[in-house]
Amino acid sequence: MMKIGIFLFVLLFALLILLFFKQLWSRRHLPPGPLALPLIGTLWANGVWLREDYFRKNVKQYGDIYSMWAGPHLLVVLSGFKTVKEGMTSFPEEFSDRPYDGFFSTLEVRRGIIFSNGHTWKQQRHIGMSSLRKLGLGKKSIEHQIESVAQTLVEVFRQTKGQPFDPSPPVLNAVCNIICTLSFGHQFAPEDENFQKLTQALKILVNFTGNFFHIMYGLFPQIMKYLPGLHKEALASRELILSFAKQEIEKHKRYHSLHEPQDFTDHYLLQMEKSRNDPNSTYNEENLAWCIFDFFGAGTDTIFGTMMWALLLLTNHPDIQEKAQKEIEDVFGFSRTISYQDRKKLPYTNAVIHEMQRLKYILLIGLPRQCTKDVKMRGYHIPKGTVIASDLRSVLLDPEQWETPEEFNPNHFLDKDGKFVEREEFLPFGIGLRACAGEQLARIEIFIFLTNLLRAFSFQLPEGMKELNEAPVAKTSMHPHPYKLCAIPTQA
Repeated sequence: MMKIGIFLFVLLFALLILLFFKQLWSRRHLPPGPLALPLIGTLWANGVWLREDYFRKNVKQYGDIYSMWAGPHLLVVLSGFKTVKEGMTSFPEEFSDRPYDGFFSTLEVRRGIIFSNGHTWKQQRHIGMSSLRKLGLGKKSIEHQIESVAQTLVEVFRQTKGQPFDPSPPVLNAVCNIICTLSFGHQFAPEDENFQKLTQALKILVNFTGNFFHIMYGLFPQIMKYLPGLHKEALASRELILSFAKQEIEKHKRYHSLHEPQDFTDHYLLQMEKSRNDPNSTYNEENLAWCIFDFFGAGTDTIFGTMMWALLLLTNHPDIQEKAQKEIEDVFGFSRTISYQDRKKLPYTNAVIHEMQRLKYILLIGLPRQCTKDVKMRGYHIPKGTVIASDLRSVLLDPEQWETPEEFNPNHFLDKDGKFVEREEFLPFGIGLRACAGEQLARIEIFIFLTNLLRAFSFQLPEGMKELNEAPVAKTSMHPHPYKLCAIPTQA
């Protein structure tokens, strides 16, 4: 019996060695990376829990292009500005698909903008971007709506009367109302019950995205939907947001004139009408609801997180805050409305805003792509179906591109004469065909919010505090730890 046991052990050991060498041989042309083990892939090397340097730490050992494995699924990570730019500009079509995510899509149908591919994605992205351009015109333009929301935010901050407060609830309400204005043409009162449910659902989805239950649901959706866990609450939140969107769509169908579109839903319904007889059209109410879902998912959390980092950094760096405030006061005083076009008159303030986004990039890594065909990059073979991850955080912290990458330094965006300088390496909105469709909206929103707040308040630490914590909470979205600050009015 013992001899049989020894024989089986030796046989198993030999099979494992054979499997190991077979894996090395089959993957010899792939980018280098940690050894992938059965079932767990490279999790043994990188760990299950996310960290700020989760993707960057492999660069020192394997270089700017390396492989990781999530079980049987290959992930190739592009790190640093030169590598990310090369990958996304040399292979724009090849790296243009979005990988399957069992939570946000199904194998049969992928809707909306973010998670769709092919013809569906091209049509949905086209209507999204064309609508944003059209909504940027006229007296009721989206910029004027942002200015209105910014003034409401200023008034909410003013009500704190200089006492310590948590800025996150009013900032989240403001950012969420911008998406409501864009999508539906109107805002919601913060106390509105449905609006409160919407913001709560968004928080739940943000906390769910990228965690263990999300990964497991993506890998095993048919099993996970029968098991308890955080994914149940997230699924309910997903359906709540879609239901919220569909209710607004029904209102638009009943009461709005499609020939005078005032918001994204109007523009989309008008496009549906125009494409009624087109058999290849993907313009339908289900895709419309998912486009709105994408606006809330992508356009709320990123801007909210960016604003929370901005207020934290301004509070921790009063010298930089004061210099930006002085520039705004010298150019505009306290009466005239500041528009997005005015950023050219505020080079230092504009540099501060860009530097905030660079240093505290809100995502752990850029949204993944998927290889549509076999690709050879830098001598490595990247097979069709490989997930491609552009490490945009590594681009924004690339020591080859930025003088002091780990420091809050607005001079990164200023020349020797103090004029603002656009930087090719500034890629918080991505690069290539899948770059953020809402980049212009986000830029306008952040600029108008922050210039209005800087003109109205001086942000200070609560009494007894030396500094706010600048370490992020490591998740898919890299938010700051909860904090309080004091908004001291700059005018009597």
